[in-house]
Amino acid sequence: MSQPAKALSYSVPETIDPAAPSTVFDEAFMLHHRAVYRTAYALVRDAGLAEDVTQEVFLRLYRHLDAVPGEELLRAWLLRVCINTARNTLRGRNRATAREEEFAKVAIGADGLTAPLDVDYERRTEIEEARRALEHIKEPMRSCLLLKQQGLSYREIAGTLALNETNIGSLIARGRKEFIRVYGKIGGRR
Repeated sequence: MSQPAKALSYSVPETIDPAAPSTVFDEAFMLHHRAVYRTAYALVRDAGLAEDVTQEVFLRLYRHLDAVPGEELLRAWLLRVCINTARNTLRGRNRATAREEEFAKVAIGADGLTAPLDVDYERRTEIEEARRALEHIKEPMRSCLLLKQQGLSYREIAGTLALNETNIGSLIARGRKEFIRVYGKIGGRR
């Protein structure tokens, strides 16, 4: 073997890590970017939002590169993450839009003027009645109801309250039933 060939063979590491993080990520990005974007766009129907979802998917891939399944399951994993991220994004947008519309209804009356004081008083009274009804609901039903009302998923509620996820649905259902019963008594309804 010639001297330059020996020098070259000594400079090459004995074992080359085929799954170097940067090359794995780069290859995954090049192979699957288009499919992830198309899936995101099909769900959100907005090019800018689809780009945001795609970026979030690949950020998650980069952060969790060591926990990602093998090459044969990578595309399925990316598309599942894409679908979940797109749905969460749409859910968040819908909630924000609903909050903005509700605020606009309360702040501005149907005729374009500010809401009358009696409507504001009625709203405050209803809120106070709801708070008093919530005080009568036992834990953990009350906490489950409040967290669900804030938009948390069952899994997030279970993690927050250190409860079993399978019990969250029944706790929320029982809490709602109890709230309706107590709120009807306090508010003089039903």
